[in-house]
Amino acid sequence: MDLGIAGRNALVCAASKGLGKGCALALAREGVNVTITARTASELERTAEEIRRAAPGVTVQTVVGDITTAEGRQAALAACPAPDILVNNAGGPPPGDFRDWTREDWIKALDANMLTPIELIKATVDGMMERGFGRIVNITSSAVKAPIDILGLSNGARSGLTGFIAGLSRKTVRRGVTINNLLPGPFDTDRLRGTATARAAQSGRTPDEEIAAIAAANPAGRLGTPEEFGAACAFLCSVHAGYITGQNWLLDGGAYPGTF
Repeated sequence: MDLGIAGRNALVCAASKGLGKGCALALAREGVNVTITARTASELERTAEEIRRAAPGVTVQTVVGDITTAEGRQAALAACPAPDILVNNAGGPPPGDFRDWTREDWIKALDANMLTPIELIKATVDGMMERGFGRIVNITSSAVKAPIDILGLSNGARSGLTGFIAGLSRKTVRRGVTINNLLPGPFDTDRLRGTATARAAQSGRTPDEEIAAIAAANPAGRLGTPEEFGAACAFLCSVHAGYITGQNWLLDGGAYPGTF
């Protein structure tokens, strides 16, 4: 299927590895020029070279910086001031017990996983509407549907973003701009390995044993891959997805047990 987005420009946040990288690769393979951000220059450049090899006809720009800071956002938008596609992504806050979290911990989580996406949307959505085309995809978490006890900071911040998007996405779609959320379940990423390490400290098992248990418990019998996550993102960014907005797409191998 031709997604109809060749030649478009995308800003993909936190894209040096994991799910952000999967999204950037999938978009580039569809002919989209990508600007990718991350905090670590070496990892970012390795990913950029990988994308260039996979999609030699596209332009790949890198922006080193922390997208959750004003400086990081300014640098990203300076490199890609008028994206047609925006993929919001940022590392989640650490696991733990809410009794141990301070107000500063909560503010940091909200800044990273709620307010940063909103700031980037605010900076780009009007231009998208003026041009008559835009796709915004927020990478959130399956915890929005089924909260994970040790990820309370993430549960709260990402749910706040979800509520905001539910309202805004109904205002932009008439102008050709869709806004949707992708909710990853257990994917083979550094984030999952961090969660497994935290659980291992409580269970007495090794992190690898925890990861194996997570995979075995999933109805699919495995973890998801960044490549299949990226493919879902690319479709949401396509010309074929213009009638999909304000949705929360759960990619979890069937782990969420609900009907709705």
